[in-house]
Amino acid sequence: MHLIALRRYPVKSMGGERLGAVEIDARGLVGDRWFAVEDSSGHFASGKDTRRFRRRDAVFSYTAKTRPDGAVSVTGPAGAWTAGSTELDTQLGVDMGAPVRVVPERSVPHQDAGAFSLVGTATLQWCADQWGIDADPRRLRVNAVVATTEPFIEESWLGKALSLGPVALNVVSRTPRCRMVDIAQDGFTPGDRLLKRLGAERDLALGVYADVTRPGLIRVGDRVTVLD
Repeated sequence: MHLIALRRYPVKSMGGERLGAVEIDARGLVGDRWFAVEDSSGHFASGKDTRRFRRRDAVFSYTAKTRPDGAVSVTGPAGAWTAGSTELDTQLGVDMGAPVRVVPERSVPHQDAGAFSLVGTATLQWCADQWGIDADPRRLRVNAVVATTEPFIEESWLGKALSLGPVALNVVSRTPRCRMVDIAQDGFTPGDRLLKRLGAERDLALGVYADVTRPGLIRVGDRVTVLD
């Protein structure tokens, strides 16, 4: 197996950026979900309402990318700004109909249930073949796509160690899905309903989460090996 795609999301719930290589630390891809759009009650903008999140679909019309100087540039329907700027916060507040601000991670992690997320190509192809659904990895918001030959084989790695080039991971859980998989985002517009199928046949899960046990630099093309 080998790594065929890497994607980072500098601002949680916004569109992200495709990468050829990236540093991995204990938190995951360096810079991934480092920022989030937060309202006055401390909830993060998302596609759902939960204890942590508030549904603010306007966030999906924005894209965030990391500049060479390390700052994050955010582009939306009305222009482009730097993450953390008052001008961006003001425009987001207009679009979302509530006061919000883009904030860096503090005591509350911006990651969900794992530092690193991945899915196999055979799993994506199975969705296309069996359901006629385009399971484009952008609608799953995964960090990595691994070339595999068996659908859902990544689920058999739960509790096992995995190497991606020099990086070591521990696969910790399946990735639960919500309505975000059916929202137009990150340059992809779904023409079908993936969530309904996942609810009926896959316990609302697709892909896996992993924690980082050995950091390092990974690149597209790196070998992927199950260690135990």
